[in-house]
Amino acid sequence: MKRGFGLIAIIMVVAIIAAGGAFYFSGFGSGSQSASDNEIYENAIEKAEDVTEKMNADDMSDSSAADGEFVGDRLAGGASPLLDFAQSDYEKATASGKLVVLYFYATWCPICKEELPHLYGAFDELAVGDAIGFRVNFNDGDTDKDEEALAREFGVAYQHTKVFVKNGERILKAPDSWDKARYFEEIGKAL
Repeated sequence: MKRGFGLIAIIMVVAIIAAGGAFYFSGFGSGSQSASDNEIYENAIEKAEDVTEKMNADDMSDSSAADGEFVGDRLAGGASPLLDFAQSDYEKATASGKLVVLYFYATWCPICKEELPHLYGAFDELAVGDAIGFRVNFNDGDTDKDEEALAREFGVAYQHTKVFVKNGERILKAPDSWDKARYFEEIGKAL
């Protein structure tokens, strides 16, 4: 009899634990959360989104102030920024007297995709602040009229073409592929 009683006691304990677990978890994932639970969740999501937006705005204002109020996205670079092309930034850069490096890029171009990390790496490691680079969209869905006009001005016929401008004059045009060492070499010669 004791043996049967022990087995029944074990079954009852397991049943109680299972029932308690089922009761505890019944409100979760079934859409039956209370209104206050939903409000707490939605408020937490809104606060997280507000903090994220503020951090992004602070990051953008810090980088544009450090870059002399450039509006294009900073893609790479420390002392010498590499920016996504914006006409107003290009005009500021050419007026500054610094070396302006233009990289004509197409989103569909495999050579561009292979070369871009070398360009970014070179700008990340430039210690002098005497150069400003731009990634200029060329012959793709992101190309705007200012970029088209710039390509015509410098006679660019192929994506992955590099053009160096100093004091308003083109000093180099190169359609061949470069690695990071070649970027350093050519920028060094141009400075």
